[in-house]
Amino acid sequence: MPNNLGFRSGHVVLQKFRIESTSVVEPGDMVYLDETHIRPASEMFWNTDLATTQQNFADVFVGIAHEGSDDGEDAPVSIDVSSASVYEFTVENGTYDNGNPLGPDGASSKLLNQQLAYADPATQAIARAAEFVDQMTTRLRVTFASAYSTGSANSNAAIG
Repeated sequence: MPNNLGFRSGHVVLQKFRIESTSVVEPGDMVYLDETHIRPASEMFWNTDLATTQQNFADVFVGIAHEGSDDGEDAPVSIDVSSASVYEFTVENGTYDNGNPLGPDGASSKLLNQQLAYADPATQAIARAAEFVDQMTTRLRVTFASAYSTGSANSNAAIG
């Protein structure tokens, strides 16, 4: 598997999660918890439109995969749940200011595993821009907010 991790700096907090054996996860994928197993963003059920699906994803967003898993594998993988890690991610072409709320981008009625787009309102966000870019760009440094880390800015973060 290619290493698309995109980690740039910050404090990483890795937790091991079980993965669904039918899921394929690459390093750098945004993943969510589906009851007891993680899955990549692209496997999230598409609900009506991008905004609604982003909100559903934010509710169960775990973090960024640091290890990959091929189809048929079910060994636990390390996921970064830290809100202090900075990653460089692909974003929709635009200008960005520090703190802009971002959620997974979508195409063909599915979320993309490693691409972000503006999220409005912020309750749909799982990430925030971590830099100011005043010219059009498709790469941006961001921080993430896991729903499974009470230290994150995810409005869905809770214990349990």
